[in-house]
Amino acid sequence: QVQLVESGGGLVQTGGSLRLSCAASGRILSYYTVAWFRQAPGKEREFVASMSWNLRTTSYKDSLKDRFTITKDNGKNTVYLQMNGLKAEDTAVYYCAVRTNGKVSDGVSDYNYWGQGTQVTVSS
Repeated sequence: QVQLVESGGGLVQTGGSLRLSCAASGRILSYYTVAWFRQAPGKEREFVASMSWNLRTTSYKDSLKDRFTITKDNGKNTVYLQMNGLKAEDTAVYYCAVRTNGKVSDGVSDYNYWGQGTQVTVSS
């Protein structure tokens, strides 16, 4: 079992920045692929970014790769999402996820552990 707890969400103005954190317990994240997804009201959950267990491979939603950065601190067993230049359309609940049996992926169904989510609201 992996327990994931996100934090760092909140209300920010357009153009601002936030850093989301996802602290894991139960298993060591250095062994697994990690990812961030988000879900806006009335929309499906969508892929944001993913990182391989060995930190060598990252993948981003094309429209976000210039503003968002995923990192992982294996010593702290924590995943981060740095978000810069935030826009109103970035408003969503952000979820971290862990895939214990595969490579980086943008598929929701490929991840078998999820956090409870943290709300990010960008005001114009």
